[in-house]
Amino acid sequence: MDVVTVGPEEIRSAVSMSAAIDAVRTGFLALRRGEFEMPTRTALRDGAFLVMSTHHRPTTSAMIKTLSLNFTDRVPAIVGTVVWSELGHGRHLVADAAEVTRIRTGAIVGVATDLLAPAKAKTCTLIGAGGQAPDQVRAVHAVRSLTELRVVDHSLDRAGTLAKALGAELGIDTAVALADADEAVRDVDIVCCATTSTTPLFSATSLTENAHVNAIGAFRPTMRELPDELLAEATVVIDERKAILEEAGEIIHALGTGAITEDDLVELGDALAEGVANRAGRTVFKSVGVAMQDWAIASLLAQTFLDRVK
Repeated sequence: MDVVTVGPEEIRSAVSMSAAIDAVRTGFLALRRGEFEMPTRTALRDGAFLVMSTHHRPTTSAMIKTLSLNFTDRVPAIVGTVVWSELGHGRHLVADAAEVTRIRTGAIVGVATDLLAPAKAKTCTLIGAGGQAPDQVRAVHAVRSLTELRVVDHSLDRAGTLAKALGAELGIDTAVALADADEAVRDVDIVCCATTSTTPLFSATSLTENAHVNAIGAFRPTMRELPDELLAEATVVIDERKAILEEAGEIIHALGTGAITEDDLVELGDALAEGVANRAGRTVFKSVGVAMQDWAIASLLAQTFLDRVK
């Protein structure tokens, strides 16, 4: 058995954000067609350890990701491995899961933003300046050329550092840090939430009437980034229904209060294939992450690195 190990720098150099967005978009359409065997992820110690797996039937390939998460007192907060294998040969790829997770989480935001955000959107607020945050902006910028970025974080210094770095990297004209989330989301086209908050980050009334909001931070029932009021009046697109109903705190809360019903939720694969019916006003994309996204990035890595091993 040949095992190829791929580290963060190799992953980043091998997978562009545009390629990642294309791969994840294609993957969600394949998921809709039933090409994947994908159990709901296993969460241990209330989400401190996660195991995600999927099998793509047409290519007889499989991906298993294991993660440990500690957002309180560890840097990096997310560590783990992604393992790729195929039935057709004995070569395996083992990749850094933190880097794959950052890229695939950014990529799904790029897919959703391209589908749902106003075509002329050019301003974005990012709430949260942790490890997942930079790729949210990279992905949005890949599908909507940004001219203004606002970054909000409990540490204004960290927000300022990230804003400056992303502004320089992506050529964004204005990139600033703000302390108040409600102030930061006013008058912007796109909002990206990447936090571990247990309470809504801003008021729905602070958003513009056509704002698009991405929320990727809350991945346990006890977490919430979005208010019920926003979910009640927006078009809400989700990554995968079963995972969302089990893990997405803001969706679970809104269902519990009666602000929304399950019929209000549109899976991303359906939205990509069929469009979003009766879409008007604000849009929301909520993701807790599914194994197919990791498979999509791992497939790109396998094409690059396993082809070298014959």
